[in-house]
Amino acid sequence: MFDWLDYLVGLFVENVLKISMETHLGSGVHFFFYDTIKIIILLGIMIFAISYIRSYFPPERTKKILERFSGITGNIMASLLGIVTPFCSCSSVPLFIGFVEAGIPLGVTFSFLITSPIVNEAAFAILLASFGWKIALIYVATGVVVGVVGGILIGAMKLEGEVEEYVYQIKVGEVDIEEMTHKDRVEFAVGNVKDIIKRIWIFLMIGIGIGALIHGWAPAPLLAKYAGPDNPFAVIVAVIFGIPLYSNALGTIPIAEALINKGVGIGTALSFMMATTALSLPEMILLRKVIKPKLIGVFVAITGIAIILVGYLFNGIAHWLI
Repeated sequence: MFDWLDYLVGLFVENVLKISMETHLGSGVHFFFYDTIKIIILLGIMIFAISYIRSYFPPERTKKILERFSGITGNIMASLLGIVTPFCSCSSVPLFIGFVEAGIPLGVTFSFLITSPIVNEAAFAILLASFGWKIALIYVATGVVVGVVGGILIGAMKLEGEVEEYVYQIKVGEVDIEEMTHKDRVEFAVGNVKDIIKRIWIFLMIGIGIGALIHGWAPAPLLAKYAGPDNPFAVIVAVIFGIPLYSNALGTIPIAEALINKGVGIGTALSFMMATTALSLPEMILLRKVIKPKLIGVFVAITGIAIILVGYLFNGIAHWLI
């Protein structure tokens, strides 16, 4: 898809910067410029497209849609809506309260809370740019599956008593849903592109910079030995290290790309990214305001195990993905 860009960046590095592509420096510089341009192009396109779709699903409408479903259907709908609904750590508490107040089952609520941070338009765009459509689509699918399965298990455990009592007493009330015209939706999508890129560009530059260093200088045999798909414990270690960290997934994807190019297992790199996104420390701290430690522990354990299984799945089908 981006062979033309690879060629032009190569000419720029060798003819303008006068750095040989055969050197570590040339390889790293090429990685930095190529990935930066490639990611920004796809990021803009994907954020606009998904934001236009997202304009039909403000939080109030999402809540109303989920009120209509129960059982496994509710978990599936919650995870699917999590893909196109804005979510970050700072919105976890109000969304949780709104869902509980609306009578949405706890398991369905957690299906949304698990999938939404893992799968978003920016992460999908960068995955598409870095790894291609196969990995991007399977990543989205597995993110939904993790949310559905995690929500079903939490719902089956009947942990409603582990929600802080005051949450059930809050009455949010009805909120009018503003109808948007086609022009409004386009303006919303354009504004979202500008806003997201403005907020994440520093993470991208840092991530791409670290990826460039790994691409140019990291010893491939060593990385492949300890974090390659043949190491049966690599995925588990990656998730354990990823859970307590706070890292923007958009900045970790270029690092994951560089690691995979050096021989690290696809599942190992992506499971680390999913763990840092779905189980970030700030989200756990915020969720503690509305749920008790036992439920947080169950949430982390179920989601962490599911992500580990996804990591092994990716490693197992790596030959088909590449």
